Amino acid sequence: MKQSIFMTVLIIIAFAISFVIYTVALPDYIKKGGPLVVLLIMMSLMVVTYIFERIFALRAARGKASLISFLRDMNKYINNEQIDEAIAACDKQRGSCANVLRSGLEKYKTLKSSGRVLEQRQTMEEIQRSIDEAMMLEVPLLEKNLVVLSTVASIATLTGLLGTTIGMIRAFKALAQSGAPDAIQLSLGISEALINTAGGLLCAIMGIVAYNYFATRIDNFTYMIDEASYAMIQTLGLMKR
Repeated sequence: MKQSIFMTVLIIIAFAISFVIYTVALPDYIKKGGPLVVLLIMMSLMVVTYIFERIFALRAARGKASLISFLRDMNKYINNEQIDEAIAACDKQRGSCANVLRSGLEKYKTLKSSGRVLEQRQTMEEIQRSIDEAMMLEVPLLEKNLVVLSTVASIATLTGLLGTTIGMIRAFKALAQSGAPDAIQLSLGISEALINTAGGLLCAIMGIVAYNYFATRIDNFTYMIDEASYAMIQTLGLMKR
């Protein structure tokens, strides 16, 4: 499913669920936050959805088997010059790391079968170029939707601030009446302000924590791929063709 279609469907479904929750499930004191509460619930549902989406996506990016075991097997195959077996292991493992290493192995196999006589430095440069191209395809997939998480967190903060402002306007309007202030309208305004503030902060906290968590996991994952590909390039560059 295309990203734009997924986003549109998610917004529609999240809004519908949020409206039902606001109408049926929420206690009355939270409903006093006004219609902006619906938007805050919708954005919270979007954040939770993208959190689960990234968890499953990063799990798939690691591949089928344990990544440590896979890299150990790859190191054994490459050291024994079993290139076909290493490529087959990548096909079985799948995931981002396997795709990147497979690209380098395929390049080495092509150079080996072409009959071209290359220096060690040239061989390593050709393999490195192939790996870099594969990384350029894999990294955007790993970082997909992280911008959405940070954007929703920012919008939720601003939405909560807007609700806070509207609630304070209502509260000061009650204080500005001639004679005794309207205590009911004053309390409603303060309640609306605080509820929207709490809702906006809750959604923003979830989004920011999730963004930083996934960004750290992706950085560690790409570092591991870089280390594995570097070791592979060094080993392949030393092999006699």
